[in-house]
Amino acid sequence: MISLREEQIKQRIMKAAESAGEDLVQQIGIYAPSTGANKLNLAPEGFSLDIFKPVTVGRKYDQEQIRVKVQRAFLNNDLKDVPFEFGVATIGRYGENYFEKQSNGFANFYQDTANYMSLVVRLDPPSGSPGENLSVNEILVVVVPVIKNLVYQSLQGRIILSVLFTLIILAAFYLTVRTMLRQKKMGEIKNDFINNMTHEFKTPIATISLAVDAMRNEKVIQDRQKMGYFSDIIKEENQRMNRQVETILRASQLEKQEVDLNLKPLHVHEIIQDVVDNFALQLEDKKGKVELELNAPNDLINADEVHFSNLVNNLVDNAVKYAKENIPPLIKLSTQSNAKHFTIRIEDNGIGMNKDTVKRIFEKFYRAHTGNVHNVKGFGLGLSYVKTMVEAHDGDIKAESTLGKGSIFTVDLPLKRN
Repeated sequence: MISLREEQIKQRIMKAAESAGEDLVQQIGIYAPSTGANKLNLAPEGFSLDIFKPVTVGRKYDQEQIRVKVQRAFLNNDLKDVPFEFGVATIGRYGENYFEKQSNGFANFYQDTANYMSLVVRLDPPSGSPGENLSVNEILVVVVPVIKNLVYQSLQGRIILSVLFTLIILAAFYLTVRTMLRQKKMGEIKNDFINNMTHEFKTPIATISLAVDAMRNEKVIQDRQKMGYFSDIIKEENQRMNRQVETILRASQLEKQEVDLNLKPLHVHEIIQDVVDNFALQLEDKKGKVELELNAPNDLINADEVHFSNLVNNLVDNAVKYAKENIPPLIKLSTQSNAKHFTIRIEDNGIGMNKDTVKRIFEKFYRAHTGNVHNVKGFGLGLSYVKTMVEAHDGDIKAESTLGKGSIFTVDLPLKRN
């Protein structure tokens, strides 16, 4: 487009210069009339040869008349906004130019060849005029800005539109690729979720089935103690499945933002102590322990008791679940507070995470890859729920971890205002 417009403008400028030159030479080539001192005088001292000199552009037109003719030619060729300067010169015997008439800025334009270009038109008298072969050689020099500048000015609107459309195309391409990658990621998450859900439900269903088959045995039917044992197993596995269903339903409610928090003043230290007590048996079984350092002088916050308890429970549960094999879990839970914020820090000596996992652990359904070993239960919803609840309480959570050394979770929450 630029090349085509450049050629068009160049041709129009050349055509305008030639048109101006043709207009200027209409009256040259005829002999100049003898007036005054130019009259023929037989006296030797009064004799003049001006009568034999043909009229030239430089002698016939003044500067303003030439400018008007050039300007008219530019207007006729749709070059209204193109600035120009001009000069009319005679060509000397050795090819040098003598400028008889020139516009005010011609000299500066003519010398600045980097930013301006010159077009030269020969001013030959009309064919058949009396002075056709006697006239001096004249040229019209028209100087205009470099055509590239004129092209960019004339195409400014189209160039802006081209850039805009290019950006739109690039943005559309980016969004398309991004959507494809997200769809691929969602597909992987869906498959992982289905696999995890299948495993989580398959185990209690199999256990219940075995317990039911056992209860049909004649010996078991007659033994009330065994009947109670198998009934407890069925009830426990049923509760386990209910908890899993509640987890999925709760995630669905969070996605739809249907959870309403029942905020009220809570002492965090009491919540933490209750949660830690609930894990006493699990930690005793693994010979682990929790070191509590509840050092915060102020632990009163506005929170939903149920959701906040679940929040702390999930963090402690993760520290227990992701402990190293054959190494007792050690969980350090400490609190601090300042004038505005309450901080909970949970540190463990578990398997830890790499940097990529740390970046994604708060994503819904995401679980760290552990090969084909399914030794940790869950759907990958726990930390997503934790982050959502922390943010719902106007707080902030961050995770730090080193693979093989353990993880640290830090939760900052605003204190209750007086």
